[in-house]
Amino acid sequence: MSTVRSTLDRLVSYAGFIAAAILLVAALLLTWASAFIGDQVNQQLSEQHITMPTADSYGSLPQADQDALAPYAGQQMTTGPEAKAYANHYILVHMNETVKSTYEALGIDQSTGYAYAQIPSRAACAEDATSTKCTQLSAVRDTIFQGSTLRGLLLYGYAFATIGTIAMYASIGAYIGAVLMLILAILGIIHARRVEKI
Repeated sequence: MSTVRSTLDRLVSYAGFIAAAILLVAALLLTWASAFIGDQVNQQLSEQHITMPTADSYGSLPQADQDALAPYAGQQMTTGPEAKAYANHYILVHMNETVKSTYEALGIDQSTGYAYAQIPSRAACAEDATSTKCTQLSAVRDTIFQGSTLRGLLLYGYAFATIGTIAMYASIGAYIGAVLMLILAILGIIHARRVEKI
């Protein structure tokens, strides 16, 4: 009976060693992925030379947006959270304000929508391509297109940075799992030797 128990302990322990090795490899790959993503996000954002706005450039930003930007004020944008704050609390607010003021000046219903595809420049230009309404709405549409493109790129940076952070936490979990499996496998081998002596 002790031989059967000892053999079983050894088999389970060997499986534990294999699991520990797999977890260690996974942890190393996740660590590499996290570092690679972090470096790429930092490099790509740094190359844009965007400085986060400071209080004197907030203008009429709502307080919630100012509060979201305040932790990064004056810093060069190099991280995903900075990119998200800039995209959602600076660019988007200014884009919406641009559309809102143009709609008000032209007497367009605000419920028309502020997104690029919702700006009625094509309809206005179809009526009269030389009208002030057509010209202003076309200019706003171009501005919103550029702003939306920049926002999208910055939010992609934020998304990748988030993936990098998740990979880092997953690597920590994998390292812990590898150590635990290694300890359990060693304890299994020790137990198998004790059982053999009985």
